[in-house]
Amino acid sequence: MTPSPERYAPHRTLKAVALMEAVKGFIVFGAGFGMLVLLHRDVRRIAESLVTRLHIDPGNHFAGIFLNAAAHVTDARLWGVAALAVAYSALRWVEAWGLWFNRRWASWLGAASGAIYVPIEVCELWEKPGAIKAATLTLNVAVVAYLIWTLRQGRSAHAAR
Repeated sequence: MTPSPERYAPHRTLKAVALMEAVKGFIVFGAGFGMLVLLHRDVRRIAESLVTRLHIDPGNHFAGIFLNAAAHVTDARLWGVAALAVAYSALRWVEAWGLWFNRRWASWLGAASGAIYVPIEVCELWEKPGAIKAATLTLNVAVVAYLIWTLRQGRSAHAAR
């Protein structure tokens, strides 16, 4: 018995999730390598200029954290961030490829990696509620639930054979 092509055709939702993961990979890749423009620059001075230009009080708690972090930026740390961005992006792109081609391992990877963020997102929403945080949590939970559903569907399809 030859399986029908529809059985193996990825769902549109799965392709949408794959595109979302690929886009996340591109954003992190761009941000990580965008930081390399700061190589061999006085990052603390750039941060102070940004705070001033945005009319933020340098005595503000968050501005102080930002300026303190900028004072500790080194070229080695910038390269480290870029390397982490490449690793994270590669993981997202591999996941996206697997989801696009309806690979079971990619659904496992996506469900696991998405579920890791749920407790953090719940805590952030609890601490400081907001519409964007609520939407992010809702989308993440929906994606994880959908990927788990696809895994269960795949298991029942294999059991029916």
